[in-house]
Amino acid sequence: MNTTNTGKMQYHFSILALLSIFFFFIRVGFADDNTVKFDENYVITWGNDHVLSLNQDTEIQLSMDKSSGAGFGSKLSYGTGFFNMRMKLPDKDSAGVVTAYYLTSKGNKHDELDFEFLGNREGKPISLQTNVFAGGVGNREQRVILWFDPSADFHNYRILWNQHQIVFYVDDIPIRVFKNNTNIGVGYPSQAMKIEASLWDGDSWATDGGQTKINWSMAPFKAHFQGFDISGCPKIDSNNNNNNNKDCFLPEHWWNSEKYWTLDSKQKTYLKNTGIDIQCLLRNASSIARLR
Repeated sequence: MNTTNTGKMQYHFSILALLSIFFFFIRVGFADDNTVKFDENYVITWGNDHVLSLNQDTEIQLSMDKSSGAGFGSKLSYGTGFFNMRMKLPDKDSAGVVTAYYLTSKGNKHDELDFEFLGNREGKPISLQTNVFAGGVGNREQRVILWFDPSADFHNYRILWNQHQIVFYVDDIPIRVFKNNTNIGVGYPSQAMKIEASLWDGDSWATDGGQTKINWSMAPFKAHFQGFDISGCPKIDSNNNNNNNKDCFLPEHWWNSEKYWTLDSKQKTYLKNTGIDIQCLLRNASSIARLR
């Protein structure tokens, strides 16, 4: 994943923004199934000895120390979907520690949709960074400070991906929208992607641009994950052939229905009021952020 600081923008939720959640809180239309066992849809991909299964395999703990972090991924790739993970981040002094939940394809010209949580010293806020890669081109990082402590309890982190838009949600609140603007030459993710999660050492860049280092005396750092059901269109094609991905755009998949082509008026108002509705466009290999 890209760890450069180019193009990053950070936005803080004010008290007004927090209050607006109660007025514009909109559920996105499906219930979470937290009874699905991890191994039904996922496998451990690295750091096996740093992974612990809890609550009859309905919760996974990843840990990180000096020797290793850990990660897991979906068994299948998906062409579109509405993806969700419940996460509880490492607490106390987690500076330099990165907890990630993302979609990614293979190859040099890969597509990727990122949630990256950048740890901080105890008492300082954890930053949430999102990013969008299309055809191997990223540099679309944006950061927000959440209105709660993501290390205190589980919260839902969702990614809507269809042929019209990509939306990043936190507890059903949209925090970022990336529209499909391929008609004006902007890259848009179209390759089948796997779902991945990991806990890893981002000491060189994650906190204060790498100036604040990991306090290894606080290790092991632990992140918890729940909600292993998947609402997505599975793809078996190992070549990620985009032409074979068209069936994942069909309206029989509920996340492709017209309801999910754009945000509704209340969600748009929420984004306007909080000042974080940003569409990052790529033109002529230059990343341009446009406030809407």
